[in-house]
Amino acid sequence: MNPYSAVIFDMDGVIVDSEPLHERAFLDAFARLGYADRHGIHFPDYYGRSDQAVWQDFIAAHRPPQSLAELARLKQERFLELLHAQRPVFPAIPNLVGMIAARCPLALASGSNHCVIGAVLGLSDLRRHFRAVVSADDVPRGKPAPDIFLRAADLMGVEPSRCVVIEDSVAGVAAGRAAGMKVIGITNSVPADRLRDAEAHAVVGDYEALRALLME
Repeated sequence: MNPYSAVIFDMDGVIVDSEPLHERAFLDAFARLGYADRHGIHFPDYYGRSDQAVWQDFIAAHRPPQSLAELARLKQERFLELLHAQRPVFPAIPNLVGMIAARCPLALASGSNHCVIGAVLGLSDLRRHFRAVVSADDVPRGKPAPDIFLRAADLMGVEPSRCVVIEDSVAGVAAGRAAGMKVIGITNSVPADRLRDAEAHAVVGDYEALRALLME
């Protein structure tokens, strides 16, 4: 991975073990809407993508009376309840992020909106380590398009080719590659072979291996 000038972290599945919470929040929202057993959403297909992508497909399939904004609010409120109850930041993250931030600029690029990002970064006082924070709401296209990573690099003032992306999803790896960045996949959400098939430059199974790649 060396040399590099900046590191960009994905959030869900990398900073915080939130994919199960997102799924639970969607399932609870679907149940409240009367679609508990017939929502038709296969959650692994949406890893690395925004909530809006899930709701757009749900709306296309079921034509509910609620607006996209109403549906998004219903799910987000439930997710935040679960997040504050479980506080699922990966244990190795606070120390690792602090170590890397002392070496080079960091950015966070997430498919979540800024409300959710702020709640996550507030769990372990992580916000102070990130020079830039970018949401899918800040760019025209979400992952697997490169927009969110390119925006993060621009805010840090670093050339994309000098950035390393940390990702846990196929869509995220594709976005980092499309941005012209090096990508490290971590196997928190999908198996190593899927990250390799997506052409991650390196794949690690834990945060100690990630630390070794970035710090040594």
